[in-house]
Amino acid sequence: MFRKILIANRGEIAVRIIRACREMGIATVAVYSEADREALHTQLADEAVCIGPAAATDSYLNMEQILSACIATKADAIHPGFGFLSENSRFVEMCEKCNITFIGPTAEMMDKMGNKSQARLTMIEAGVPVVPGTKEPVYDAKRGAAMAEDIGYPVMIKASFGGGGKGMRIAFGPDDFEENFQVAQLESVRGFGDNTMYIEKYVQEPRHIEFQIMADKFGNVVQFGERDCSIQRNHQKMIEESPSVALTPELRRRMGDAAVRAAKAVHYESAGTIEFLLDKDKNFYFMEMNTRIQVEHPVTEMVSGVDLMKEMIRVAAGEPLSVKQEDIHLQGHAMECRINAEDPAHHFRPCPGVIEAIHLPGGNGVRIDTAAYNGYEIPPFYDSMIAKVIVHGRTRQEAIDKMRSTLGELIIDGVTTNVDFQYEILDNEDFQAGEITTDFIPMHFNL
Repeated sequence: MFRKILIANRGEIAVRIIRACREMGIATVAVYSEADREALHTQLADEAVCIGPAAATDSYLNMEQILSACIATKADAIHPGFGFLSENSRFVEMCEKCNITFIGPTAEMMDKMGNKSQARLTMIEAGVPVVPGTKEPVYDAKRGAAMAEDIGYPVMIKASFGGGGKGMRIAFGPDDFEENFQVAQLESVRGFGDNTMYIEKYVQEPRHIEFQIMADKFGNVVQFGERDCSIQRNHQKMIEESPSVALTPELRRRMGDAAVRAAKAVHYESAGTIEFLLDKDKNFYFMEMNTRIQVEHPVTEMVSGVDLMKEMIRVAAGEPLSVKQEDIHLQGHAMECRINAEDPAHHFRPCPGVIEAIHLPGGNGVRIDTAAYNGYEIPPFYDSMIAKVIVHGRTRQEAIDKMRSTLGELIIDGVTTNVDFQYEILDNEDFQAGEITTDFIPMHFNL
């Protein structure tokens, strides 16, 4: 097992990793930007190293500085969390050259699944259903328009190396294809340094269903059930839950088997998520694979009883999975709300500032992952998420009721948050009935 782990991240995910390491008896090193000098993760870790100015490009994305901090503190592994360098294969290669274990998949696996065009071809070969689309990269709008005609409108234009909703646009016909292609490609270049695009059929009124998997170095792959992540705004998830009311036991088994097949097709290791679109006729299609732990992993932990973070660390250390597929039995219903420092009344404008007072609820079946505290100043340089509220109940309705009660007790003064907007979603009749798709928010809210 590792002696010391450096966490190449910040915020609540850095705190989450530190806590898992503490329970495992592993020392931790926090890295921080100048803006995060007083952040909670720097105070909880055994050691803390400043790696640069506030801008992420000069700190949390600065590979050389992070590796230098790792070598200087004699840490033998790096956990990237999610975001930042978590899916950067070049960083993984640099870790390998420095004889530092990257807690995640290899660079080769990451490249196979990170390139969405290549991932589609891999899934087709593995017999995993995919959305009809291009089989080769697209770089030019006119050529893309011709391909879109063959596929049939509407189509989704996607960056091959995209993620987080960036580099994605919907074209409903030839008249708006070129503009949407150019905007998506520009976002891809700015966000990911790559202009490779692909085009697929736009599945209308789908659900976003993803399966959590974990794989070890011995070829064992286990799936921990699904999460329904259909409540989104601009492709950014807001509420996640497990299990999904849309899946029958038979459909759950088939989708879970496909998720395991997808992971085995690339000889995957570590935590990962296989994401599917589920149409109104219950047909499912592979969308992409996230080669990292995800924001919403606590939802799966609540229903499965498995600590995914610890399992991820054990696998990276060369240990076999501690559970088998027959050990996984989902219990009850879990739900997560992302609490962001943003103003829904003004186009969800980020609202950095000082938290003047904060009260975090507790109780049976309530978990809150956060790095916020009284007096903490939310910097304007990073993601606006400040907390994740996760609840667990015997039924979906019990989980909804518990989430409403928990949000009612949550106090965050000094900054504007999206808590009231989350209430509106939870109170919506269609949401309570489980009638949700990825179009839920634009259909029900005039934003």
